[in-house]
Amino acid sequence: MSMKKRLSLTLRRGGPDVLTEELVNAVMGEADFEFKPMFTLVYANLRARNAAHGGEEMLRLRLYEKLQWLVQVGGVDKTGKTYRGNDARLRPLTEQLAAKHCRELLSAAREVTPDL
Repeated sequence: MSMKKRLSLTLRRGGPDVLTEELVNAVMGEADFEFKPMFTLVYANLRARNAAHGGEEMLRLRLYEKLQWLVQVGGVDKTGKTYRGNDARLRPLTEQLAAKHCRELLSAAREVTPDL
């Protein structure tokens, strides 16, 4: 795998979006997923977070595109029609997700207590 592809797993400025976050959370477990059950899980999580915008079909297309990107850069292994997250390759992305949550928590704390 080329250096460019290996480095492309980390995202640029702004960090991962909510759809990528839910996709990574879904594939990080021990289970193998086919696309349809994976989409059902991610869509339910997005609806619970009130983040399922743009319609179900558009989310399905965006999720498939992000999943294929993760397969391409090695973050998800595809065997036949099943997908499984590669924990070692997804680590940089999960670290970005954790950093994003920390920034959001600090921002929320600053709003409540401005002298932090």
